[in-house]
Order: sequence, then structure tokens, then C-alpha cells
Amino acid sequence: MAVAVAVTTAATGLAGTAFAGPATGAGHGASSTAATAATVVSAARAAAFAHAAATGVVQGDELHPHDVMIDPEGARHVRFVRTHEGLPVLGGDLVVHLDRDLAYTGVTRAADHTVRPATTRAKLTARQAEDKAAAVAQGDAGSAHLVVDARDGGAALAYQVPVTDSDTTEGNASRTVVVDATTGEVRSNTPDNDEFLSPRVLDTLRRRGETIDPETGSASAGDSTGAAAQSLAAQSLAAPSAARAAAHYPAPAAGTGKSLFVGTVPLTTTRMARTRYQLKDPSHYGTETRDAKGQYTESFADGKKLTSTSNKWGTGTVGDRSSAAVDAQYGVVKTLDFYKKTFGRKGIRNNGKAARAMVHWGKKIANAMWDPACGCMLYGDGDGRHFKKPLVVLDVTGHELTHGVVDATAGLEPTRVDEDGLQYGEPGALNESLADVFGSDVEFSANNPKNPPNYLIGEKLGLSQKFLRRLDHPSLDRMEHTVDYWSPQLYDTEVHAGSGVSSHAFYLLAEGSGKKTIGSFTYDSPTYDGATVTGIGRAKATAIFYRALTRYMVSTTDFHDARLATLKAAGDLYGADSAEYRTVDQAWAAVDVTEANTPAAHTR
Repeated sequence: MAVAVAVTTAATGLAGTAFAGPATGAGHGASSTAATAATVVSAARAAAFAHAAATGVVQGDELHPHDVMIDPEGARHVRFVRTHEGLPVLGGDLVVHLDRDLAYTGVTRAADHTVRPATTRAKLTARQAEDKAAAVAQGDAGSAHLVVDARDGGAALAYQVPVTDSDTTEGNASRTVVVDATTGEVRSNTPDNDEFLSPRVLDTLRRRGETIDPETGSASAGDSTGAAAQSLAAQSLAAPSAARAAAHYPAPAAGTGKSLFVGTVPLTTTRMARTRYQLKDPSHYGTETRDAKGQYTESFADGKKLTSTSNKWGTGTVGDRSSAAVDAQYGVVKTLDFYKKTFGRKGIRNNGKAARAMVHWGKKIANAMWDPACGCMLYGDGDGRHFKKPLVVLDVTGHELTHGVVDATAGLEPTRVDEDGLQYGEPGALNESLADVFGSDVEFSANNPKNPPNYLIGEKLGLSQKFLRRLDHPSLDRMEHTVDYWSPQLYDTEVHAGSGVSSHAFYLLAEGSGKKTIGSFTYDSPTYDGATVTGIGRAKATAIFYRALTRYMVSTTDFHDARLATLKAAGDLYGADSAEYRTVDQAWAAVDVTEANTPAAHTR
């Protein structure tokens, strides 16, 4: 995950920002104009300085709006990134909460300390910082920029350096290195992308000599999904309408695709000429999949556009390069559909812009990832030895695109990254958990019979343990040693292992404890103290977790903070005296996250 801070300076324009739809999925409405946004931002900024003791802002700080949210009941929330004396502050993000009348009601802040550094005069030069970053990341350093690093419980002047073509990152992808401007110490060295399979999983597979050959679905024309697709295409290609007769291009077109994992599916494409179609969906903001042709590029423009003369894509086999593209495009569109119909969210960044994907990325890459530098999904083809197919599975796409949503909202970050690329810390674990939670939701939303929805993650990958992670009983995962319950040691646990805490809490909130059969899957979810939890349903649990993410989480939110965030979200949606609110509290207690065991503030 990138740690770069993008500062939006135009309060009235809110570039790249849109009103977030309420958690119930209702749209906000056309009356939410930029002028209204500017009024809310102005009121929130004034409130932040008027309540400086609570918000932590100090003289020399400037607050720049990153997101504005208006809830149906009238509450307003403005997410700010911060600069100090003109320097971006890492870990300085905060959300200011207002009521209907724009009166201050509270704040959620990443830094619980003053972010004023002892000095704003660097001892190192920018060139020295670039050389240091290039050496530790083993790549090509870009221009170093001064920042204030407030992520470690203090506030230090530092250089932030982008590094491309890093030999320490799979596929030589980019990294962000932060170097102390006074001491020259490397404060962080973080990959910008978020890989689905962690280095630990890949190492485990290699040690075991385990070969993963995911089972692909049938792409026969007899599939129920295929029949629907063929019907849709037939309707589109029926007697020419006046518009079609006029031959205006580009135009939407209904095509079909034979995928690797989900059978034959309908695809909305773009008709570029009478017999030329492009794998680009105008009904989903122009969402598009391209072929990276084995390049390690992080530029979508470098990908090859995928075209067809028949608007029929793929053969359902890896021998046809467009088969993987069918899975990718389908998965991205279904993820966008889930976020739109469930929350009213218009795209990954909620700005009505396309989501993008590149298949056949790099050579022998056994992974898939969300890459913020590209702003797209990147899918490798597998290494040909341990992993033999492209990682274009539906819940993988839902998981990875959710990292993009988290990046656009709370920006949850690991507390540290080791020399092997393993990430640690509760905020990073919460990020992985939310990606699993909403990735699972994408399966339920798509409800594809070739990929039955469930609370398992990566169940179609072909692993010997039959899944990568699972939400109902996380510790059944023996590859990443995912945990069921919180303990103080989790503050510095690898993020995929630690993700089980909040994933387990979500499952308990949604479905409850004990044995349960949902569809064709059987679950048996334990609790820390043996208590019984009765679930409130997946829809309500999802609404609570999304509202908590977008309104009450920041870059440093840990599991106890997440408990408070979800309680607040449940109170907003259903009332503080509701059964839903009480069940949120019970679900967290069932994974041993309670008010009583909340730890003192940690530092890295």
C-alpha cells in the first residue's frame, strides 16, 4: 500500500472526490452540489480548529478535504489530510463529524499526538535521501519530497521517495521509501501494490512442493449463465433499431465471454465499428481490461487493447489469452455492481471513473494485486510450477479492488514491513480483513452458480486445505496461521494472520456462532468464551462495516478502534439501544475485543 499523501487544495472543487452514498445504498441526490460540499468543508475545517484540543490541529496545520459524506439523517463527515508548514503529514489524517446544522459532534483522528516536528530544517539533502531509498529498495528513485512523519507516535521531518523497478518487489513494482531527514534512518519501505498471495504463502507452497492447479468451470453453451448471456446478445443483435441503422460508434454492445472460472457470462462491450468490439464497458464508467503482454508495466496505457470481430470472447481455456480477460472484466464489473447497489458507491474512488485491469502481467507471476500507481488490477499467469493458472478468481478480484476502496477512504496501513516483504500490525490486518469481508460479499452479490457464494476466500485456487482463508473459523487456515481471537501480540503480527480477528467478528455479527449451513457450505464458528452469538444477517453486518470504514476509520485504526467504529455505525443506522448495536458488541467480545482489555496507545 502506498503511504503517499495526495493533497487536494481546492476546497470548492473537491477534485477526485464525490459525496459518498449512505450506507443503506440510497443515492444522495442531485441537490448535493459542489457549493454544498464547500460549505460543509468550510464548517468542518473551522470546527477542527475551534476544537483543537480534541482534533489535535496546531498552528501551521492546513486541512485539505479528501472526502465529504452526507448521511440521510443529516450527519456530515469530512475526511481531511493534513499539511504542516506546507509539508504533507503522514498519519495526520482525520475525520470531522458534524450534525445537520453543521455543528461539531466529534472527530476520528489517526495521530493522537501533536504533529509538529522538532525542526523543519533537513540535515540530509534530497539527493542523499534518494540514494538511500534506491539502495534499500534496489530500484530507481524518483524525486524526494519533504514530509512530516507522524506515524510512530512522534513527528519527524522526513523525505518521501518513490522508487520504481524495485528488485525487492514481485514483478519489480514500485515502492515508497520514507527516510528521516535528520538521521538518515529508513522509517518505512513499503510496496505500493497489495498482493493477494503473501510472501509467506508462496514460501510455504515452495517448501511443501505443492502444485496449485485451480479447477476451472465449464464454459459450455448450456450453462445457465451462458444461456442468459446468449439471450442478451440475441436481443442486442435483433432487428436493427433506428439508432443502430444510423451506425453511430462507439456504442454499447451485448457480448458473451467464456471464462476460466465462472462459465459463460454476459459482457457489455463497446462497439467501435460494424464488426469491431473492444472489451470496455460503457455502462460501468468505461471499465476496461487490457493485455499486459508479459510486461511489468504499471501504466495502463501500455496494455494492449482487447478487440474482437464477433463480440464473443475467450474459449474457457488458458490457451486463449482473452479467457483470463473475461474473468477479470466480469469480476471487476461484479465488484462495481456490489458497491453501487449496496452502498450507492460510484466506482472504486466513488468518483464515477472507470476501474481497470491488466491480465498476463509480467512473466511467471503467481499473484494478483491492486496497484494504486496504475489505478488498476494486475493479474499474473502463474509461475508455471507451483501455480498453473491466472489468478482471476472472483473473490480475488473483490478482495483486491476493496483494497482500492480502503485506500480511497480510511487508508489503513501496516505499522511496519520487514525485509522479506511481510507486513505487520493491526491496521494492516484490518485492511486485509475488510478485503476478505467485502470480497466474500461480492460473491454473494454476483450469485453465480459456477462460483457459489460463501464465507471462504480463495476456495477455487486448488489449495490442499481447500481455501486460503475463511471468516467463520479463521484458525482452520494452516498456511498463514490465521488467528480466531485478539491478543496483545497481534499488534505486531503479520497482517494476513491477524486479519482473522475482525473477519471472525464480522461473520459472528452476520451469521452467529455454532453450526450453520448456508447454500452448499457448512460452517461452525466458535467464540472466545463459549458464549452464543445470534447473527443479524449479512446485509446489516455489511452495512455496519462499510459505514464504519468510510466514516469512522482512519489510517491507524486498530481492532479496538474498529470495535468503536462499528458500534458508532450501528448506532447511526439502527440506534444505540437496538439489537444490532448490542450484537456488534457481542461479536467483538466473542473474539476477545472488549472495552475492558483495550490496550494503552502503542508506538512502533
